[in-house]
Amino acid sequence: MNILLTGGAGFIGRWVAKKLLDEGHNLWILDDLSNGQITNVQEFEGNPNFKQFIQGTILDEELLQRLFNEHRFSLCYHLGASINVQDSIDDPRTTFNNDTLGTFYILEQCRKLNTKIVFMSTCMVYDYCDKSAGIDELHPTKPASPYAGAKVAAENMVLSYYYAYNMPAVVIRPFNTYGPFQKTGGEGGVVAIFLKNDLEGRELHIYGEGTQTRDLLYVEDCARFVVEAGFNDRVNGEVVNAGLGEDISINDLALMITGDPSRIQHVEHIHPQSEIQKLLCNSQKAKELLGWVPEISLAEGIARTRKWIGDGGLDR
Repeated sequence: MNILLTGGAGFIGRWVAKKLLDEGHNLWILDDLSNGQITNVQEFEGNPNFKQFIQGTILDEELLQRLFNEHRFSLCYHLGASINVQDSIDDPRTTFNNDTLGTFYILEQCRKLNTKIVFMSTCMVYDYCDKSAGIDELHPTKPASPYAGAKVAAENMVLSYYYAYNMPAVVIRPFNTYGPFQKTGGEGGVVAIFLKNDLEGRELHIYGEGTQTRDLLYVEDCARFVVEAGFNDRVNGEVVNAGLGEDISINDLALMITGDPSRIQHVEHIHPQSEIQKLLCNSQKAKELLGWVPEISLAEGIARTRKWIGDGGLDR
């Protein structure tokens, strides 16, 4: 099967690419390297199924048209996006163009060939969780940042193509994903940043009070979920969550990682208006439709990520 993966040089994209190649599919990766890194895909260069890396933007309609016409993709995993909440607040135009307009351009090419699209959205579209059962797909949305707003708009466009054109499409909402190959600097995730600082003997900085909770999903579990959504028609026209099903406060996460309360410091929140106080995922729909359940516990995932960063990972 010929597959296009946008954002394949990114953190999650790298693991999705690996799984698709391990399963023997012909893969093309399109990435403008604004978030991703070419080093994430260099290991695939000797794989005969890794057909091409294209450095380019999803906003280039001529490039998209040429790629789809030449390779007749059966499936498009659309992960390419601007993903930083603060960047979206500072510069909403760029996030809207990449996340909403870029998705529209991808959809137009998929429509011509009836290519299935797996659209990567985010748990950041949800309002906070107010129930012990967690956030399911019917939970209220609250786009508290332009990033979340752009994703909601793109989700609706994706689903409109399913209903208007009978084009196979699914919207997936993974919760906070972490693991090896995630950036450990300012643009990285909280687990990677905390682990890097802990390994270097530095303080762990927490935005705000640290009582906000996150449902942390290990990246290989996430990649398995993403890939399976592409090969199962039962999720067509659906929105599907994926998470660990357990949440942890940022305070407790920091203490779990460092074990030393004196090395934890609270700092002023950079975007308190876009903070979601409680995120807890209900993945029952993914279990029912895909047979997907997470396999890696938080403790095991953190241990694996610590080892990767400690071994040098990629210098980030």
